[in-house]
Amino acid sequence: MLTIIIPVYNEKKTIRSIITKINKIKSLKKQIIIVDDGSTDGTKEILKNEYSKKSGIDKIIFHKLNKGKGAAIKSAQKFIKGEYVGIQDADLEYNPLDLQKIYNYIDKNKYDVVYGSRVLHKKKIENSKNFSHRVRIWGNKFLTQISNIINHQNLTDAHTCYKVFNSKIFKSINLKEKGFAFCPEVTTKISNKNLAIIEVPISYNGRTYNDGKKITSIDGLKAIYALVIYKFFS
Repeated sequence: MLTIIIPVYNEKKTIRSIITKINKIKSLKKQIIIVDDGSTDGTKEILKNEYSKKSGIDKIIFHKLNKGKGAAIKSAQKFIKGEYVGIQDADLEYNPLDLQKIYNYIDKNKYDVVYGSRVLHKKKIENSKNFSHRVRIWGNKFLTQISNIINHQNLTDAHTCYKVFNSKIFKSINLKEKGFAFCPEVTTKISNKNLAIIEVPISYNGRTYNDGKKITSIDGLKAIYALVIYKFFS
């Protein structure tokens, strides 16, 4: 079984769609945990009124205040029941069918960690279209290279949302980061455990800041800081 953690913050326009897409994957035995991270745009009300008692959603956690993506994932960590656990953003940039593909791959091969890479086996023109902005492509490439150097890895997309873990391993990680620096933190802590991260190619439809994209250049600086802290000082 795959536990799917969905951290949500102000995704009123997409929350119904992402839940529907996940529930339509009937062949996947899953546990769905949604964490609303203090939404103020009506997302919380949709979850309470339409999904709190609906079958297919195993647990909904509500944060009173916005704490960040990492904090939302940490809140769900203790409720994981599946043999594997994966992260699913609520903004429709990622296709849940790819999450199923990753789960099938990790379960079949009994790997510890598999990431879904947005750039693996893709041409530059594809990435240019998928990431919606060239700066984001180079920013992601730069941060991945820094991550690889620090963690002695060879990833193509260290900061992808689609990360699937053996649940025992994931629950053993003491997560500290509250924001988007969850990604470099968990990648570094996997490296510290001397575990390999396998990558598989996935589709990606990046949205713009006008559409609600939340990651900024400040998050890139926080990512580098997290890489250094968790590799050399923790």
